[in-house]
Amino acid sequence: MIKNSILLLLTACLLLPLSGKAQGCEEAAGSDEALKVFGFLQAEYDQQFTDETSSSFSFRRARLGATGNIPYDFSYYVLMEMSPMLSSNGSAYLLDAFITYNRWDWAKISMGSFKNPFSMDLGGTACSGLHTIFRSRAVDQLVVPQRDLGIMVLGGDRNTFFQYRLAYLNGAGLKKDNNSSKDVVARAIFHPFEFLYVGGSYRLGYPTNDDDKRTSYAVEAEFKHGPFRAMAEYIVDEGEYDRSLGGGCGGELIALGDERKGAYVQAMYMTKWNVEPVFKYEFFDAGINDYREDVMTFGANYFFNDWTRLQVNYLYRAEDPSEINNDGLYVQLQVKF
Repeated sequence: MIKNSILLLLTACLLLPLSGKAQGCEEAAGSDEALKVFGFLQAEYDQQFTDETSSSFSFRRARLGATGNIPYDFSYYVLMEMSPMLSSNGSAYLLDAFITYNRWDWAKISMGSFKNPFSMDLGGTACSGLHTIFRSRAVDQLVVPQRDLGIMVLGGDRNTFFQYRLAYLNGAGLKKDNNSSKDVVARAIFHPFEFLYVGGSYRLGYPTNDDDKRTSYAVEAEFKHGPFRAMAEYIVDEGEYDRSLGGGCGGELIALGDERKGAYVQAMYMTKWNVEPVFKYEFFDAGINDYREDVMTFGANYFFNDWTRLQVNYLYRAEDPSEINNDGLYVQLQVKF
């Protein structure tokens, strides 16, 4: 009954007259911009408190892109990942590249490679807009692949009563499809009050072949009141999976059981000194060998200006049934241009 209600809700959203933007890492160009070059750098220092403490400097992300509008009713978006830390051979590679038909505000159509719209933490949050350095563990492990090739219909934004995204994807990530079946991914968000957003995501996929099915569900909520903001999401994933599709930015994938789940809740408060304390609690249940992770993130963000931000996160990690020494301190400096 719950599954059928979610599907009915997501389908109904497609009939509503809404406006929307495509799912890139940054906002697309304005209506009058023929060409906009953009990018951001995230330089990072990590210290790992393992059995033998280690530390290193690296790039979390280093991205350069272009977006613009073409007469009439078309726009484009291209984004390259330049960080050698995220490439198997240390070379830059194409991350996002899609064309959008903008004729109808209630049903814009994007085709190409773009972010998977599933989840508030992934599909609803820009890479440079994360409140903590890491996405949630459940998203990195379960929302795979995080980028894909396909077509998407979308409408609405944060100012409308509804938003929706409906995507028809290869399901194989940024490479050639491995079967003839396609993944269907949908996300809908309601904005009933100025201070509240609620919504959910759904995925039906075929990660390995035309017969092995994978289904995923998520519910989300966001609360805003003045300088205070809180966000929460719960994800359930079941069925077949393909670990070769990769995870989040630099994430290490682990073995999963038949049904796995995870959730997070985070809160932040923007002070008058441009300092934003952040606390995040999350858990991830792999659904195999009783393995579970609980992670608490204690952090602070300092905004030098609209383009430059410093993030400091301490992650306390606890595993069950056997805990591992793997806490970490992470410092990231981001600049957008």
